[in-house]
Amino acid sequence: MRHLLTALLILLAPLVQADDRKVVEAFYSDLLSNPKGADLDARVRAVVADKWISIPTPRGGPDAEGLTKTLAGFGEAIPDLNWEVQEILQVENRFVVRSVATGTPVKKVFGVEPMGKSFRVMTIDIHTVEDGRITNSYHVEDWLRAKYQLQAE
Repeated sequence: MRHLLTALLILLAPLVQADDRKVVEAFYSDLLSNPKGADLDARVRAVVADKWISIPTPRGGPDAEGLTKTLAGFGEAIPDLNWEVQEILQVENRFVVRSVATGTPVKKVFGVEPMGKSFRVMTIDIHTVEDGRITNSYHVEDWLRAKYQLQAE
């Protein structure tokens, strides 16, 4: 019986990991690249756990509610915000994602008034997925480069 259970788990593991990858992909397509709309909080809660931990903590605060607030702010300031995934590396339920964020602010962002200029920056994230949602994320975005690009003459 134990061997049967082990074999079943081995066969099902790729299916579970495929679903985990879809959750990670949705983080970029459904949230970061679409940070607006009345259904934003529902979309956030479908992708990240209620007690999601982000390091560093988003401006809106920790957990899923904080992510919703942060994304809503970005959606107002940068309506065309787009996060293009370049590469995803997976080890079990952990995902390293290299992506490029682009956008043209219409409101003050990073202390810079909008001047019709756009930014393009690299980002790196490490996500852990448990029970079909992202439970924690470590992330680095090159916001200093974005600020520099928005201020460039």
